[in-house]
Parts: sequence; structure tokens; C-alpha cells
Amino acid sequence: MEPSRGAGPAVPPVAAVLPAGGSGERLGGATPKQFCAVQGRPLVSYTVRAMERIDWISNIIVVVSPENIETMKSIIEKYGHKRVTVVKGGITRHRSIFNGLKVFAENEFSSHLLQKPEVVIIHDAVRPFVEEDILSKVVMAAKEHGAAGAIRPLVSTVIASAADGCLDHSLERARYRASEMPQAFLFDIIYEAYQQVTYKRDLYAAESIIKESLSQEVCVITDVKEVVSQVGFLLHESLKSQIKVETISTSLSKNDSHLQNILSGQCYNFVCINDKKCAVQETQQLADMLEKSNIPLLYPVVVVLVHLDTSENISFSIGMEEITRMKKFAKEVKKKNILVYGLLIQYKDHLLLQETVNSAAALIMALIKDRNPELTGQLLVA
Repeated sequence: MEPSRGAGPAVPPVAAVLPAGGSGERLGGATPKQFCAVQGRPLVSYTVRAMERIDWISNIIVVVSPENIETMKSIIEKYGHKRVTVVKGGITRHRSIFNGLKVFAENEFSSHLLQKPEVVIIHDAVRPFVEEDILSKVVMAAKEHGAAGAIRPLVSTVIASAADGCLDHSLERARYRASEMPQAFLFDIIYEAYQQVTYKRDLYAAESIIKESLSQEVCVITDVKEVVSQVGFLLHESLKSQIKVETISTSLSKNDSHLQNILSGQCYNFVCINDKKCAVQETQQLADMLEKSNIPLLYPVVVVLVHLDTSENISFSIGMEEITRMKKFAKEVKKKNILVYGLLIQYKDHLLLQETVNSAAALIMALIKDRNPELTGQLLVA
């Protein structure tokens, strides 16, 4: 028996999730499609009303982008909509629907958990012309099979292309159907499915957020030599539009109070500039200071060891012995969650120095943002 108005599916109830997080880019206008007025009323209001008039739909979840939450709430108030909960959407439609489901299962997405439905309907917020008969049929089919959706005969011709891009064959339209909204699912099935599908995505998203938070500040350390300090200044100027920069002119062998303050402030990125053939010993002192500060315990610290080549020779002033020593050092401190990269700046043409420093800054930012442990010990050339 199919549900009808006022007497539909028994308890637990049916809920509807309406994703309405589109930006309206395809319309070419500033107003998202769901908020465009039709006869003086926003389109989304018509869709909410189509669900609201069905008594057996207990809760209507409208998922909108963060910037449109207040707009949606004002629409609900203005048109007197009932049984509606507004939820903040995610960065994708997939994430937005998942957020809509979470109001029945996770407290962080609702001030109080709504009663978990047996079946949830998912329907586009911009499609108000949906009949109760269709909704009841997909609900009952979902109760029986776990998932169901509306379909229609194919109208357009669908073609398959060959490897060379030419037409291979067209589908026999009578044998296929187009899938449409509304769709309905047993809540437990769809919620578990979204949890499984989003697991890896959530890991990647979390990793991206962490990397971004660690890439907010860099400490540039130079010695007191004029040529090194000059490069440090130019690098500071090139980096400061992208990241907060603290520049210190000191020897790492000294207990510099400014550096100690930066370490206590949990900085995760360091650039050490020198013109020595091998500065591994001084960099080891920085690594020891970082280890004592416990900064690398939670997240990896990036140290870019910049070698300033001031020789007039065409060949590099840093040889294989120094490169091998740096690789060995990088391998050792990598175990302590300190990622060391080498960067060579050739100071041969004063006129091209700024351009070279800009290239170095771009490489440094890439290393800081990517934090790739596989590149540690490599010598890059700006």
C-alpha cells in the first residue's frame, strides 16, 4: 500500500534533504538559481512548500552555502515554512548532502538531533514540480529495496565515441532510462555509504587544512655578512606578500633570544642562508634547537638550507661531497620530523639577482606548502 497525504509511511518518519548550495554560475548572474524570484517568490520556497504540504514528511533539511544561510532563514520566516532546518553546505554537492544527513546522527550539525527517519528523500531545491504520488512511490520502493529513484525515457540521442574520437554507435533509446530526482534511500544505508565514500576525501581535506595552517609563517636566518644579509633582505621582500616573514641576522651557534622567541611561537618553517661550502654543522644546531622545543612532535618542520654561490666559476661551488653530506644529514633529521631541503642561489650577475631571488622564493613556498618528505636532501637550483 502506498502512502497518501496524511497517512503515509509509519513511524519512524520520512525526511527530505534539499541541496541548495549552487552558486548560480551557469545562469551567468550573481543570484543563485534557487533564490531567483518566480512570481515574486524565491524558487526554493516553492520546493520547500511542495514537501511541506505532505504530512508524512516530518523534517525538511535545506542545505545552503554558508553565505546564504541568513537568506534562507529569512525566506522560511517570510513565507511561514514549518518543519524546516537550514544546514551549512560543504565545498561539493556530495559533502552538502552528507551534511544534511548528519543532522539526524551528529550533534555538531544540529543543536539537537532530529528524529532519525527510516527513509530519506533527496531532491533538488530548484525542482518544485514534484508530485506526492512520485514521492510516495520512491519512498515505498526504497523501503523494499534500500534505494530508489525516478526515471524517464531517454529523449536525446546518446552516442558512444571510438578511440579516434569518431562516432562508434548510438544507444538504443528504448532500452535505457535517464535517472532523475527525487531519490529515496533507507537512512542507515545512505548514511553509511556517505561515511565510506567520504573517508579518504576527509583525510585529504584534513591534510590540506593542516598544511595550510603550517604555511603561515617563515623565519629567514642569515649570518652577518653583507652579501648574505642582502639576499636575506631581498628574499624577505619577495616572500612577504605570500607569508608572514621574520628575518634574523645571527649565527646559529649563538643563543639568539629573537630566534628563541620564534621557536617558542611554534614556527614550522625556516630558511637558512649562508655562503659556506657546507653549513650542515650550523643547520644541525638548528635541528637540535627544534628538537628541544618539541615543535616537530606533532607536525613536520621545513628547513630550507640555502647555499649562496658567490664564486666567479661557471661550475657550482658546492661539490658532490657537500651534497652527499647534506643528504645524509637530511635523512637523519627526517626521523625527527624535520624536513631539510637544499637550494642553490648563484650570485654571479647583480642585475639578475632579484629575478633569481624571486625564483628562490617560489621554490621555497612550494616546499613549505607541499612538505613532501620524498624531496628531502635534494638540492634545487633557483
